[in-house]
Amino acid sequence: MKHYNYIFTGAGLSALMTVYKMALSGKFKDKTILLLDENIKQTNDRTWCFWKKQDSIWEKSISKKWDSALFANADFRRDLDLLPYQYNMVQGLDFYNQVFDRVLNEPNIRFINQKVLDINEILTHVYVATETDSYTCDSLFNSIYRKSEVECQTKYPVLQQHFIGWFIKSEEAVFNPEQATFMDFSVEQKGNTRFMYVLPTSKTEALIEYTLFSPELLDKSEYEQEIQKYIQKLGISKYEIVEKEQGSIPMSCYPFWKKNTKRVLNIGTAGGWTKASTGYTFKNSDKKSTQLIAFLQIEHDLSKFHKKTKFWIYDLLLLDILDRHNELGASLFSSIFKKGPPSLIFKFLDEETSLCEDIQVILKCPKMPFIKAIIRSTRYL
Repeated sequence: MKHYNYIFTGAGLSALMTVYKMALSGKFKDKTILLLDENIKQTNDRTWCFWKKQDSIWEKSISKKWDSALFANADFRRDLDLLPYQYNMVQGLDFYNQVFDRVLNEPNIRFINQKVLDINEILTHVYVATETDSYTCDSLFNSIYRKSEVECQTKYPVLQQHFIGWFIKSEEAVFNPEQATFMDFSVEQKGNTRFMYVLPTSKTEALIEYTLFSPELLDKSEYEQEIQKYIQKLGISKYEIVEKEQGSIPMSCYPFWKKNTKRVLNIGTAGGWTKASTGYTFKNSDKKSTQLIAFLQIEHDLSKFHKKTKFWIYDLLLLDILDRHNELGASLFSSIFKKGPPSLIFKFLDEETSLCEDIQVILKCPKMPFIKAIIRSTRYL
């Protein structure tokens, strides 16, 4: 049975970011590292977006950048000047290639294409079983999301950011390649939080996604019908679908960290690394993986890694409102984006604002839903 210093069960975004930074740091050359995943990571299976002020280590993976974004609902449209931020698109295959081109050339890092069946922590190490082999390690980082554990409990609200997106190529030049559509709530809400998300890469090409923040998923046909309606609304009559993507990202303030132990740390979606109130994953995972690299150089007890912040409370309040009144999503997000500097909003969503700046953002929101959510919040604490 092969023993490793570190095993990553699941080679998703968070695991790959962490291992890539381990390799870049040069601080883990004496540690053996194993990545286990049933997916070989050789397809363009997803798109991530994030905003940033300056170049990052992910420049090779960024396929498009925008300095401007559009926010809209049924009553108003606002062009958002994002500076000093830029909005960035990363396609899955570009990210996988950047990571594996580096880490698989490291003699101490190995990727094995196997499905993990069991994880068992004992006193001196952690045991991992796959369909064909068994391994042990000193420390394990798990990013395999346990859906039933989170979604079957009733204490913490759980929504889904669920979507279907089409990469299309149009015969009509209708897109502005210099502006992304961040949220367009002008589509019919139908008692939910529903919006269109558009990432144009040229005047004739774009990713168009129909997205919901709600508890229940829809039939595939409903997403696609709404995309077709929106394409017609844009003035497009002839187009081809180049590629499709779909996904469902859990949005919850469930305390994933309570499952962490001395030798096992849950990361990624399984560890609560997804931004609960928006579903954004790339930037949060980037930050958390950097923190984890620093942590591992001074500490071995993985249960000490997580730190709860004020932003967990803010996210919890919003999710509590949307769980009870999902139809309020458009008005809540519109209240934040209608006025005020976009740079402050993005700083707030990045969890980098001071308390004074937090108040500036929060005061833009409707007061009564949040007051009621604050009163109810005692049940979560």
